Amino acid sequence: MEKRSLWSFHFSTASLVLIPAAVGINYIGKLFAGVLKLPLWLDAIGTILASMLAGPVIGAISGAVNNIIYGLTMDPISFVYGITSLFIGLIAGIMAHKGWIQSWGKAVVVGVAVGLTAVVISTPLNVAFWGGQTGNLWGDAVFAAVMAQTSSIWLASFLDEIVVDLPDKVLVVLAAYAIYRGLPDNVKQMFHRHSQVEDLD
Repeated sequence: MEKRSLWSFHFSTASLVLIPAAVGINYIGKLFAGVLKLPLWLDAIGTILASMLAGPVIGAISGAVNNIIYGLTMDPISFVYGITSLFIGLIAGIMAHKGWIQSWGKAVVVGVAVGLTAVVISTPLNVAFWGGQTGNLWGDAVFAAVMAQTSSIWLASFLDEIVVDLPDKVLVVLAAYAIYRGLPDNVKQMFHRHSQVEDLD
């Protein structure tokens, strides 16, 4: 049987169904964090899970679509960070394809890599659109403290982002990995092998 290509654009029906499911998981996670005023985003569990199951392309699409939908329905700010979600899906999918979803320890490494990716992409967006802040209570407290000491908006914004995104993405990846581990093997194989699903051109 033919193994799924890392950059396949032949989307299977299973992969296409996975996108709205991933978006729904992301949406619920973000709402949950918002309602409880958690110092986390929790908005990428579905994106990471889609990346683990179907690769970086589906993961990236799931992340970007999630930001578009959330931006239209809840918070327009989400549009700006669609590129961050896209890269989260890409990095998680590439690492999953390379074997980094085989243990809890490796999942933590994926979480750190995804978190640092989010920090690098989001920090310039924060500076450009919001004066360097994230809008997260804990992160913005760090921003204010660093600005008071150094007056460096880039350093303050970077640290603001990292104290939120790094723990958030590690937690999100672990949550997605827990779901992934709990799925039956035949469900995983639906995404991993083209011969077991209907390919759409």
